Amino acid sequence: MKLTFNKSQRFAVPERLTAILNGELTKIDNAEPGINGITFNFRDDSYSAELGGYHPVEVRIVNSDNLWTFEYITDFSFQGAYPELVKDIDACFLSGQIYTLYSGSLKGDSARELIDLFLTNFISYVETNIFTVTVEFD
Repeated sequence: MKLTFNKSQRFAVPERLTAILNGELTKIDNAEPGINGITFNFRDDSYSAELGGYHPVEVRIVNSDNLWTFEYITDFSFQGAYPELVKDIDACFLSGQIYTLYSGSLKGDSARELIDLFLTNFISYVETNIFTVTVEFD
């Protein structure tokens, strides 16, 4: 299964990221036609509240007229006195809004600058094989 992505999205998505997602799908045998959405979960198995590590990231894409569109990309981190995973950076491609734990909602240039930096770093981490990746279809 090879995904064709919608080129006009709220935020620019590097070709390297779409290539990574397509690469993950080549590892899966049970992808069936008629899939409406795919969620990719990237996890650093050693990440913990005590020792740190690479934050888990979830990428959600949806199918619309045989073109795949990003719905959201969310970075999670452990927070709180009794640490639990919370959204650290949440990029909603549908609304064009970025949420950050410490700055709140961002729009416009601030949102684009943050998502560009975040995606560049995330892609670099993925390319070093830090993450275990799981894929869910619906």
